[in-house]
Amino acid sequence: MFHSMNVAGGEILYRRDAQSWAAFELQLHQLQQCQQHFAALNVTERTALLQKFAGLLADEQARLAEMVCEEVGRCLHECQAELKKSVELIRYYVRLAPELLAHKTIATQASLSQVRFEPLGVVLAVMPWNYPVWQVLRFAVPALCAGNACVVKPAPSVARVTAALFDIVGEDLPIMPAWLDHDDTLKAIEATDAMAFTGSTRTGRHLAAHAGRHLKKTVLELGGSNAFIVMPDADLVQAAKDACSSRFRDAGQSCNAAKRIIVTEAVADEFIPLFLAECARLKSGNPKDADTTLAPLHRADLRDTVHEQVRDAVSHGADCLMGGEMPEGAGWFYPATVLDRVNPFCRVYYEEVFGPVAMILRAENGAHAVELANDSPFGLGAAIYSGDTGQAWQYAEKIQAGSVFINRHTSSDLRLPFGGVKGSGYGRELSEFGLYEFVNVKTYWQK
Repeated sequence: MFHSMNVAGGEILYRRDAQSWAAFELQLHQLQQCQQHFAALNVTERTALLQKFAGLLADEQARLAEMVCEEVGRCLHECQAELKKSVELIRYYVRLAPELLAHKTIATQASLSQVRFEPLGVVLAVMPWNYPVWQVLRFAVPALCAGNACVVKPAPSVARVTAALFDIVGEDLPIMPAWLDHDDTLKAIEATDAMAFTGSTRTGRHLAAHAGRHLKKTVLELGGSNAFIVMPDADLVQAAKDACSSRFRDAGQSCNAAKRIIVTEAVADEFIPLFLAECARLKSGNPKDADTTLAPLHRADLRDTVHEQVRDAVSHGADCLMGGEMPEGAGWFYPATVLDRVNPFCRVYYEEVFGPVAMILRAENGAHAVELANDSPFGLGAAIYSGDTGQAWQYAEKIQAGSVFINRHTSSDLRLPFGGVKGSGYGRELSEFGLYEFVNVKTYWQK
């Protein structure tokens, strides 16, 4: 069953049953035929269709942002930012794709040798609930530019906004939703040509293993537990503000948020009160209210998991400096929580915490801070705050992550590749590198 619930109010907004495999197979066959016609268009013809879609989405972004706010539970201003960035994403690739997908002639002993970027076919995307518009388009737009068709299996709890998004897409582009149950999702991997997955590391391993058995190209954007390193010479006031903003935006339900605040001992006693003061300003409430800065969690079970992780940390020696209590009343709210002196005996040391909980780790010096940053199964991103940017770059080179930000918290930029290493997955989205993930890089050679 696919359904959407108003996270703040509790009422069901939308329901639909999973489709049968036979119905999906018929739609997939039709999509495969559409993909062949779409791939035969030149890239500027394809991007013209995407440009039209960008205009339609821009006209509807306020309505979709409200839907995301209700179904996911994030603050309305955060949802509006998601829709704005989604429109920018489409227009970015409309500008970029014709140049990057152009045939590349390479001098060899041949009279003509070229590299061309050709589509793989139909790409399946298994998507999460937390950014139900952005994450679909982050995968789909570059894949479509290259001439692929796309099938999107949405998370069950964001069905209404997914259906609304595809209503806007219309029939111009070869992309369709897949209202499949979990077992049929594995069959869909076999029936398509490649897969993109965004979600937990555990599910990513399961889906990628199945795709591997059938030799399907995959791109995985999995969990994260980003380090936020505060060096002794950092601007502590700015670092405290940025750490709070990064950790608690979207109610802490972002893979790319700062989750492990690694503070060198020389400034820990000065930084921590500044950080707590920033956290104390957060205000829980209805996510549609303009003054709400800490939204509820998406589901009750997610909140229960976060609370269990906090209790486990305290039982293993961590200090809870604020929050940590399950609130009463309606809505799946959880207070901004800060755990100090987190150690390897705590689950949160190695697990991703998908909620409003910040962990403070104390480092002896900069080198030790890097060791702590790398002592994680994840490798999505990291941030380093330091007054010595030259040294910060040297530390950045030692961090095992897909991105390192210096004097800014981690985020995604359309112009830069996004993805991770280790348990955070492989492959890249965004930028020119994301454009090349789902193409056949094909060599041509003429005597």
